[in-house]
Amino acid sequence: MSKPGLIPNGQSSRRTSAVRDLIVLLLALALLALFLSFNAARFEGFGSWLTQMGADNSAIIVGLLLINLAITIYGWRRYRDTARELIERTAAESRAYEAASTDPLTGLYNRRAFVQAVGETLSFAQRQRRAVAMLIVDVDGFKHVNEVHGHVTGDNLLRCAAETVARVAPHGAVVARLGGDEFAIAFTCEPDEVSEAGRIADGLVDRLGSPFNLGGVHTHVSASVGVARSGGDCHTVGALMRRADIAMSAAKKAGRGRFVWFDASMERELEARNAIEEGLRIGIPKGEIVPYFEPQVDLVTQSLHGFEMLARWDHPDRGMVSPEEFIPVAEESGLIGDLSLAVLRRAFEEARGWDAGLSLSVNISPVQLKDPWLAQKITKLLVETGFPAERLEIEITESSLFENLGLAQAIVSSLRNQGIRLALDDFGTGYSSLAHLRALPFERIKIDRSFVGSINDSADSAAIVTAITRLAESLKLAITAEGIEDDRVEGRLRGIGRYTGQGYLFGRPMPASDVRSMLAPRGLLPGPGAAVPLPVRNEARQPLTRSA
Repeated sequence: MSKPGLIPNGQSSRRTSAVRDLIVLLLALALLALFLSFNAARFEGFGSWLTQMGADNSAIIVGLLLINLAITIYGWRRYRDTARELIERTAAESRAYEAASTDPLTGLYNRRAFVQAVGETLSFAQRQRRAVAMLIVDVDGFKHVNEVHGHVTGDNLLRCAAETVARVAPHGAVVARLGGDEFAIAFTCEPDEVSEAGRIADGLVDRLGSPFNLGGVHTHVSASVGVARSGGDCHTVGALMRRADIAMSAAKKAGRGRFVWFDASMERELEARNAIEEGLRIGIPKGEIVPYFEPQVDLVTQSLHGFEMLARWDHPDRGMVSPEEFIPVAEESGLIGDLSLAVLRRAFEEARGWDAGLSLSVNISPVQLKDPWLAQKITKLLVETGFPAERLEIEITESSLFENLGLAQAIVSSLRNQGIRLALDDFGTGYSSLAHLRALPFERIKIDRSFVGSINDSADSAAIVTAITRLAESLKLAITAEGIEDDRVEGRLRGIGRYTGQGYLFGRPMPASDVRSMLAPRGLLPGPGAAVPLPVRNEARQPLTRSA
């Protein structure tokens, strides 16, 4: 993309150089003529002057004239070479500036040039008592196109997206590719005007959501657009870009394929989210993430089967923080691996002193299933803490298997080879449950609480629970029912089949100290250093006293 003000190369440059050389030559000849006419007038004619001076002196004068002419010609040639060098250097600098300010793939401004241009636009808008609207556009699905069809198709998609963004942008707008699959538009508007920016954002969502034909490859993507406007306490390029980017992220979280205006509440949420991330980075190494344990009970014998481990954040200022608040942040920020391993270590060290027949269930985040070394890391923890692998049950949510079933199979197989048991969590909420049951060596399925809790109020929920139970029985799989909160639900389940149940009816998640207090009177706490007995049958255990 050419930019205004750049010096062109080629024929026009050579024509300019020739004209300048001609002007220099004419000036040199004029100076020589002036010199000769001045000397001729002084000695009453140039010819008589030569006669009076004699042959020797005449030769000297002629030599001086020739030297003067040679110096003039040398100066002219030197000037011509210097002028040509200056032109070439200026052109090279212009090309370098264009390359430094332009995205080589799309021809749009790059981020650096965009920031500079928007800064100038903001200054102009402030003088004119106008505002600047900014739209940041993210192409949803670009990564998938790049991975499936290759980088050439991905580059073609970015070029088409850039052309679309440039076409939709209003006249005089600053348009850029910020990097990756992100584009930006900035233009001046009236301080209270929102319709134009909304119209442009809607057009971007519509056109980028249409199918693209990329050299015979038909692709379909969408666009998430964040819109912000200068004014109030937003009067710098950085503040405006930050707001538009926050709004774009909100559009992606809202389902993609839409545009969202920036709202102050979004910034507050982001600040809260950043505070959680920063707190986790400090709190994980300090051991602030602690395990809580939720009882699991055999509904037939009413004996304690084991516990599910849940993470809690013992924050120094806020107290106990729920996992619903910090686990998503840990997953987004890449901290979930360190967090999980830290809390697993503490859970293994605690559960090692329980009765050998009590199991420990642990839910694995979908993000962790992308780590090919997950099985080795868990095995290493088991060895270091001395917790028996056969007492550990890893729960995997069905949704986490969709992205990379092959890697999940490898991880699951490695865990199973160590003697670890596997459970499919939230069964019934996914789209390919039967395929997963056949592809992976699960030994237990957990019925989602949304079905269990409404079993007495919804005929559909009761039918789903019954169908899952019959399927598990035919496949010889154990079943856990989550979310049992009253006797009516428990009674209904006992009439359908045999389950391990968990829920507030049997006890809320509790810290390790409360677990020890509950197990000690029942003889299920041999204590540290005691020989770990062989597993005992559930029927032989003392029934668990229920708590409301």
